[in-house]
Parts: sequence; structure tokens; C-alpha cells
Amino acid sequence: MPAATSKTVADDESPGRTAAVILPREVWSPPIIEPDADTVWTVGSTVRIVWDTSNPPRQVTNYEGKAVLGYLTDEDETNEHLEFDPPLAEGFNLTDGHVRIQVPDVSASNEYIVVLFGDSGNHSPKFTIVN
Repeated sequence: MPAATSKTVADDESPGRTAAVILPREVWSPPIIEPDADTVWTVGSTVRIVWDTSNPPRQVTNYEGKAVLGYLTDEDETNEHLEFDPPLAEGFNLTDGHVRIQVPDVSASNEYIVVLFGDSGNHSPKFTIVN
């Protein structure tokens, strides 16, 4: 990765100011292992969200994770319908590879997903929550 540099702004209304060079970053999007398409969670139970930590980049830009519940519909597979408030869990370290959560009181459905945020966001396959 190239070293960070700055340059003097020459053709700008603010001569003598420096501009930071934006460097590319390595994004870590660890695949979610659990829940998977065969998973069934029961409202009120304690379950684990598990993700693969075997291949992080050399430099992770954010180790603090957040997990949120969402759902996909057949009519619109691009809208994840994420529930940020409250999240399922937050403030955990992505290198832990898992977090325990209590399944929230939601309607039964087989279209739920979990999205893992930190360095990047990625979602699980659809799974089921029952009452």
C-alpha cells in the first residue's frame, strides 16, 4: 500500500493549503455462517450469529461490529428492510467471529436476514423466525 502523502493546492482559491490524498482501503466483509437457509429461530430464545474470520485484510478499518435484523421479499430482493433501532447487537469485536443475541419479538416469517456491519456490511441467507 502506498505511503500517505499530501500536496500543495496550486489552482485553488486557498493557496498554500494542503489536500490529503485519499488512499484505497481494504474492506473486510466476513461471510456470515449462521444463520443460514436451514436456520429456525424462536422469538425470545438466545442464539448465536457466526461469521468467518479466517481471511481479514492486513488492515481492518473498523473492528467494532453491529448486527441488525432485516428481511427480503420476493418482490424486492434489493431492499433489506433493516431494523437499526434497536440493533440485534453492537459494540462487539469482529475478530470474535460470533455474538449471542436474544431473538426479538417479531412476526413469524421465512424471509429474515442478519446484516453484519463493521468494516463493511454483508447479509446472511434468508432464514426463519417463529413465535
